[in-house]
Amino acid sequence: MSTHPVVLESDRFDVHRVRHAPGLLRPFNDAGVLGAAEVHVALRLGKLGVERHEAVLLAAAFAVRAPRLGHVCTDLATIRDSVLIDVDQPIDLQALPWPEISDWVKRLSSSPIVAHGLEGPADRPLRLVGTKLYLDRYWRDERRVAADLNARSEPAAAGVDAEVLTEGLTRLFGGPEPDQRLAAASAVLRRFSVVAGGPGTGKTTTVAAILALLDEQARTAGSPPLMVALAAPTGKAAARLEQAVHTAAASLDVGDGTRKRLLDTHASTLHRLLGWRPDSSVRFRHNQSNRLPHDVVVVDETSMVSLSLMARLVEAVRPGARLVLVGDPEQLASVEAGAVLGDIVGPAATGILMRTPAAKQLSEVTHQEVSATAPPAGTSVGDGIVILRRVHRFGGGIAALAEAVQKGDADAAIAVLALGRDDVRWIPVDVADPGSATTLAPMRAAVIDAGRRVTEAARAGQAKSALDALGSFRLLCAHRRGPYGVATWMTNVENWLAAGIDGFAAGGTWYVGRPLLVTENDYGLGLFNGDTGVAIAAPGGGVVATFERRGEFLKFSPTKLANVDTVYAMTVHKSQGSQFGTVAVVLPDPASPILTRELLYTAVTRARERLILTGTETAIRAAINRPITRPSGLRSWLWGQ
Repeated sequence: MSTHPVVLESDRFDVHRVRHAPGLLRPFNDAGVLGAAEVHVALRLGKLGVERHEAVLLAAAFAVRAPRLGHVCTDLATIRDSVLIDVDQPIDLQALPWPEISDWVKRLSSSPIVAHGLEGPADRPLRLVGTKLYLDRYWRDERRVAADLNARSEPAAAGVDAEVLTEGLTRLFGGPEPDQRLAAASAVLRRFSVVAGGPGTGKTTTVAAILALLDEQARTAGSPPLMVALAAPTGKAAARLEQAVHTAAASLDVGDGTRKRLLDTHASTLHRLLGWRPDSSVRFRHNQSNRLPHDVVVVDETSMVSLSLMARLVEAVRPGARLVLVGDPEQLASVEAGAVLGDIVGPAATGILMRTPAAKQLSEVTHQEVSATAPPAGTSVGDGIVILRRVHRFGGGIAALAEAVQKGDADAAIAVLALGRDDVRWIPVDVADPGSATTLAPMRAAVIDAGRRVTEAARAGQAKSALDALGSFRLLCAHRRGPYGVATWMTNVENWLAAGIDGFAAGGTWYVGRPLLVTENDYGLGLFNGDTGVAIAAPGGGVVATFERRGEFLKFSPTKLANVDTVYAMTVHKSQGSQFGTVAVVLPDPASPILTRELLYTAVTRARERLILTGTETAIRAAINRPITRPSGLRSWLWGQ
């Protein structure tokens, strides 16, 4: 007879379940809709606020859950149909005991832990506005961002010399670049502006022109040179912004003094700009009481900025300073709560929405017609928003596919893929299917070709050639793990390379030809999270890790690099802000909750020259028909919608 104790299924420990969750919390926790942490926090809030009603505690748990999923708030009116779950098996969400909406809202509005409406008490952990339920912190951040941007948008910037601006625009934008000219002029005329557009539309070139035009305005007025801050959410994006501005400045038709000041401008992460504090992850040295000294603050890759970080930024920028946001609102949003850039751009994504005086002023200084539509009554944020639409970097099938995905037109996307264009190759298989291996020959060939060029250059100690080869190809996955994930495809690629390249050996931590990905900022070495490099042969034997920075090649002993991974594949999220010659994309199962329109658009637009898309038609259609929805009230505060 076995001496081992019998473990009943009901006795098994599950980190996601709360054994004695009371009331409505239990069925939602058991179904995987709510996690243990959310249940425990809701119970704690109820205990502190002397609130025991199960419908209120259920709503509190959903409010706690929302930021973990990137949502600013929970909309109780739609959550029944839109909630995502953390379990693999299908769940009948409609069978769960959802409270009736009107009763739910009524109960919350009288709860001691909920502030009801805009004027409710400021000392409660939750805020209910209509059917939207917030954690109070996110409510306050949303209101702060909306109030600041509305205030900055209302009046035009003072002291602009229209004649000097017109001359500068004519000189810097002599060619057929109407959108860039409008965006640059708008950034000079307004205290708040947005330069938005997809990859290759000239956003950073426009930023350099904006800074040159503002420098010329200061010089004309006899003012000291402007204090300019360039910033981005990540160190890699900041370094790329700085390099792009310097590259553009070298060829701009500007005076030597202006050019020198542009070349002297440096970029940093937003956290560094605001003054990161080691004692707090949400507070900074620069704030409402200690403003940034800069006259102009430019933020690139704004789609990656969370609501909380944007709130800290706007409260730190002086009211009279210019704030210029740059980015692609169609890309994946921040991994934290909020889709700030998308909410700010809002309906202006489909066309210019400016009030008549703003459009008239813009037309006068640019000497071109501004095809603007009147915005909703009482809104002014659109006066500074211009979308760049002309793509300079890629065209053909990639551009056509990106446009179809962006518009949510699944039929057009499938039609583009089915044409078999030279720059787009579609492999319509599910890579988790055991029979799919033989159909992946195009991807395998691209992997081996790039890997061979990286390896040969690395063996010869040729840093530039190795890095160029590394940038010529990248394999992107939606997931980190599983059959569609980076971990699996790293192994697949290594196996392909071992079989296809003579002498290839990925043994040990460091080997010649190893592609590198920096995973943490190292300001001492000048390396940033997301930077890529290659381990190449050292002249005296061994290997050195090489990275490129502004045309120079940095070489380090492997002993100095603690925070690096091998990068034969990476997630689509990690690839944001980068582009590669050829991109191979592995799409997951259609049921994957992270398979969205924004993920597919981001993946497609990482390719400059060639795209290899692997995924079933069902998966592609599922992605295009599933835009990310992140409940928030920011768009409503800015646009009245």
